[in-house]
Amino acid sequence: MTFLVPLLVLVPLLGAAVALGLLRHQRIQRAITVAVLVVALAVAATLMVLVDQHGTIVVQVGGWDAPYGISLVVDRLSALLLTVSASVLLVVLLFSIGQGLAADDSEAPVTIFYPTYLVLAAGVLDSFIAGDLFNLYVAFEMLLVASYVLITLGGSEQRVRAGTTYIVTSLIASAIFLSAIGLVYGATGTVNIAQISERVAGLPDHVQLLLHTMLLIGFGIKAAVFPLAFWLPDSYPTAPAPVTAVFAGLLTKVGIYAIIRLETVIFPRPQLNEVLLVVAALTMVVGVLGAVSQTDVKRLLSFTLISHIGFMVMGVGLGSVAGTAAAVFYTVHHIVVQTTLFLVSGLMERIGGTTSTRSLGGLLKAAPLLAALYLIPAFNLGGIPPFSGFIGKLGLFRAAAIDGSPLAYVTIGAGVVTSLLTLYALMRVWDAAFWRPKPAAEPAAPHAAVAEPHETLRAPEPAPVTISETDGSVLTGGSVTVTDAASAGRASRPSPGTGEKARLPRMMVGVTTVAVLGSVALTVVAGPLYGYATRAAQSLESPVQYVQAVLGERP
Repeated sequence: MTFLVPLLVLVPLLGAAVALGLLRHQRIQRAITVAVLVVALAVAATLMVLVDQHGTIVVQVGGWDAPYGISLVVDRLSALLLTVSASVLLVVLLFSIGQGLAADDSEAPVTIFYPTYLVLAAGVLDSFIAGDLFNLYVAFEMLLVASYVLITLGGSEQRVRAGTTYIVTSLIASAIFLSAIGLVYGATGTVNIAQISERVAGLPDHVQLLLHTMLLIGFGIKAAVFPLAFWLPDSYPTAPAPVTAVFAGLLTKVGIYAIIRLETVIFPRPQLNEVLLVVAALTMVVGVLGAVSQTDVKRLLSFTLISHIGFMVMGVGLGSVAGTAAAVFYTVHHIVVQTTLFLVSGLMERIGGTTSTRSLGGLLKAAPLLAALYLIPAFNLGGIPPFSGFIGKLGLFRAAAIDGSPLAYVTIGAGVVTSLLTLYALMRVWDAAFWRPKPAAEPAAPHAAVAEPHETLRAPEPAPVTISETDGSVLTGGSVTVTDAASAGRASRPSPGTGEKARLPRMMVGVTTVAVLGSVALTVVAGPLYGYATRAAQSLESPVQYVQAVLGERP
């Protein structure tokens, strides 16, 4: 079954190429994209079962044996994240299709969206199976190039400005990572992760520390840990809701995956564990303090995204099987729940015309189902029992208590404070947007999307189209008109009053409901899932298993 592994990258890339050649046939593009992600999900789920039963699967591309060729490696950690990522990619795609259909257009969203989305999917999936650092770098660049396009979709001044910050920061991270790869190759003579693991122990301590630190900084920027997360709150909230959801759910987790692989396979010695615990505590506290101070739902969720990255880093920093298992479980939990909350915020924006809590109100009566869809993942992210957020945090706190060091107890305290403040921030949104009556006046929030005048651009084709930035959908007209989400929402849909019922797009609500049920399912299957995460952590405890699987038995 080794032939399944390359399909995770080849199928999305081939699908993107075909979709790109069908720019005038959006319905076919849509069908191809959905089919590709369904295939990717089926392959990932199959590999997850096979790896758990039979061990790590390794493919040497082109028949070149490691370390000379490109190794694709799927172990329990990779397989789990592949399955969850493919599921999230498919759910968010269906949400974006529903958002386009809700704009009364049968050919939305814009044609470039589908091939770009598939390139993003290929980059994310390739990151989890890369067996050498350079292939991992290529995967990062693949998903980053696609994300550059998606984050600026619509071309408004605000999105281009936010996209510029995102691009510059990503290029700096890529430059650091590429420089680190060059230094690793110069010191060890290889970029194969398994062979690096064998050779790095023979390097002087100061050389190991330099290589370790550079790789950790590069991955830390991508994972958005403190103090390297300054770019995220200004970048993610400006993108369309589906783009923000997939970014929040997956892109930072690629960085977390790389950190886990770095600390368990490449540098298994507890060289920087204390530094990781300090970074984890600061990431949690600083991130949640930023969330508490926000009045815009998307920015608030962006700061909670940063703060909860700290929980995953905490598990890695403990350097134990229990800590790594809890970190893996919490990563899966956070991918699903954070994506779901951003999808819900997209529905809130569609109904209220804004995500500013100063302008929202009365949504409990206007959309009772939406109120429930928000409340469940909010409780989950806040760590209310018996949800998966509580289970994951409990596992992390137990692992820290077993460690018993003063710094471990400090991170427990930071985690408790972060959980309480997360719940406070999310419930404040509930009070303002759902429980409180809609304000008579709607003052603009300082960080909300600013409603800009229509900006008319010349279309290159004789029969140009209209792009609505609310959902990236193709509308009609004789020019390309770009409208910010807030102004588009107010122009096309009057905000419901306190006692009015709002009409929610069925497909968007259906997909979001599935996402919410998926977050609840994590609680139902928490036992088997945590057991799988523990087995994944045990296989990572010693890099010997990984090395033998990739390089084969050594004499």
